[in-house]
Amino acid sequence: MSTKDNSAVSFLRMQFKEAHGFLEGTMQGVTSEQAHWTPPGLANPLGATYAHIAVSEDGIISGMLKGSAPLFATSWEGKVGVSELPPLPGPGGAGLPSWSKWARRVRIDLPALQQYAQTVYTASDEYLASLTDDDLNRPLDLSALGLGQHTVASLLSTALSNVQWHCGEIACLKGLQGVRGYPI
Repeated sequence: MSTKDNSAVSFLRMQFKEAHGFLEGTMQGVTSEQAHWTPPGLANPLGATYAHIAVSEDGIISGMLKGSAPLFATSWEGKVGVSELPPLPGPGGAGLPSWSKWARRVRIDLPALQQYAQTVYTASDEYLASLTDDDLNRPLDLSALGLGQHTVASLLSTALSNVQWHCGEIACLKGLQGVRGYPI
C-alpha cells in the first residue's frame, strides 16, 4: 500500500463510498407511496430527505468546494427527480420553516432522483480523488451563506455526516411504515 493509500483523502473517499452504499441499500425497495408518506409530528417524508442528501452533497462539493455550478444547475437541471429544488439555508435563503413546507409538498420521481444521486456520488469521488491531504486544510470563507469560516475538511465532514444522519432518518421512516429500514 502506498503512502497515498494511507492518506486522509483516501480515508474520506472510503467513508463516502461506504456511506453512499449504506444509504442506497437503505433506499432499496422504497416505493413512491413510501417516499411521499408524511409521518406524524415534525419529521419529513423520506423522499424529501433523500433528495436533501443528494442536492446538498452536490451543492457542497460542486458549488462550495469546486467553485463550479452544481449538477442540479447544469447537466442535471430539470432532471433531478424533484418537482422543485429545496430552499437554500441561511441568509438570503428561506430557512427551516420553508424547508419543512417544501418537504411536504415536493413530488419525487424516485428512479430519476436515484440516477442523479449516483452521478453526484461519482462527481464527489472524482473531486476527492483530486485532493491531497494538504488541500484539506485550505480555508473557506462561507460568511456570505451564514456559515462562517471553514476548511475543506470541515465542509467534507459536514457533507459526509449529512449522508449518515439522514440515512438513519430514512431507515426509521421505513420502519414506521412497516418495512425493513437498514439493509443489514
